Amino acid sequence: QVQLVESGGGLVQAGDSLRLSCAASGRTSSSYFVGWFRQAPGKEREFVARIRWSGSSASYADSVKGRFTISTDNPKNSVYLRMNSLKPEDTAVYYCAAGVRVSGGAWTGDYWGQGTQVTVSS
Repeated sequence: QVQLVESGGGLVQAGDSLRLSCAASGRTSSSYFVGWFRQAPGKEREFVARIRWSGSSASYADSVKGRFTISTDNPKNSVYLRMNSLKPEDTAVYYCAAGVRVSGGAWTGDYWGQGTQVTVSS
């Protein structure tokens, strides 16, 4: 069982930066993938990024590639999402997830946080 708690969301202007944090508790391994998803109003949840707890094998959705950076801090059992050059279309509830993988052709996770709101004004 893995528990995840996100923090760091807020209201920012287009072009600003924001860093989301996710504190994890429970048993994990260095090869386990953790990551971020987001869900905008009226839209389906979408994959944003994932990384192994070891800090290797990061991957991103095309929509955020080059602007967002995912990272881990193993001693703190935390995963971060640094978001630069934010756009209004990045507005969504962002969810931290553990066990991120593709299943049945869709991105999914085994465990989820409660979500944190990110709002980007134009």
